[in-house]
Amino acid sequence: MNTLHSVALVGVMAAVTAAIRFAPFLIFRGGKETPAVIRRLGTLLPGAVMAMLVVYCLRNAELTAPPHALPEVLAVAVTAGLHLWKRSTLLSIIGGTVCYMLLVQLVFV
Repeated sequence: MNTLHSVALVGVMAAVTAAIRFAPFLIFRGGKETPAVIRRLGTLLPGAVMAMLVVYCLRNAELTAPPHALPEVLAVAVTAGLHLWKRSTLLSIIGGTVCYMLLVQLVFV
């Protein structure tokens, strides 16, 4: 691939990403009321996405062989505990990830 082609690809990807990001502001601009279906999706999607991420992250947890998914279970518990304690999504995700990585790298070697 030549450099011009690579730059063009990055430019097109950046333009499409920007268009997708700005589309809701262009579609729902003005003093118009946001449609009920969009408000409903805004309420339901965050929880659904988090549930899908939990399932995705735990899909390969091995329950029948040591350590019997203990690192995963402990990391989920730390994530949930941090979120209930501080109500900070970023802190919860970072804390759970750090906990999991420490467990699999140092404890359950």
